[in-house]
Formats: sequence, structure tokens, C-alpha cells
Amino acid sequence: MTDRFETGMKTRRAVLGDAHVDRAEAAKVDFDAPFQQMITEGAWGTLWADDAIPQRERSMLTLALLAAMGNFDEIPMHIRASANTGASAQDVLQAFMHVAVYAGVPKANHAIKLAKQTYAEMGVEI
Repeated sequence: MTDRFETGMKTRRAVLGDAHVDRAEAAKVDFDAPFQQMITEGAWGTLWADDAIPQRERSMLTLALLAAMGNFDEIPMHIRASANTGASAQDVLQAFMHVAVYAGVPKANHAIKLAKQTYAEMGVEI
């Protein structure tokens, strides 16, 4: 294991939680192991581990980018992660409002729907 992988795994667990990472690791097979290593080292060990901006802002950026690009499958995961990064529901709403203006109302509308569902599942009153 590289130092970047170890840093990435530590950061990934801090942001996404042990339960999520344990499920992902249990589902990993030889086929996707290189991909899992790449995202652990690159996304988590480099980008998310960089302290140039706080994780709260990284959460907001990530959610806005996912919504703007129409990558809705990962929004619930990152909504749940926001509980660990300090991004409040209002922070998330503001990120999605930016999406509405700069990337389109339908994308923001769908992201807000997913956020509402996920917060309800988490027991977070919004």
C-alpha cells in the first residue's frame, strides 16, 4: 500500500463513514480493484486530503458538480457524507440553487428531491 492509499482510506472513512467504506471494500473484486485503488489514492488521498479548502466546502462543491453534470446516483452518498464534513442542509440547498442558475433548474430540482429523501432517511429535519 502506498502512503497516498493509506491517507485516502483514512480520509474516505472520515468523510463517508466506516459502514459505507466497509460495504464498498466487501463488494470489491479483482475486476474493479484497480478502479477502487485509483479513486482511493486520487480522489480521497489527494483531493479530499488536501487542506487547501475545508471539507465542508468540498462537500458543497462535490454535490453541486454531481448535480450540474447529472450524476445523480452519488448525490445521496454525498448528502450522507455532509453530516461528517459540516455542510448543513442549508449549505447543500445553496449549492443546488447555484446549480439551478448555472446548470439548469431541472438538474437542481432533481438534486433537491434526492436531498429531501436522503435527509428524511437520515432523520434530519429540514
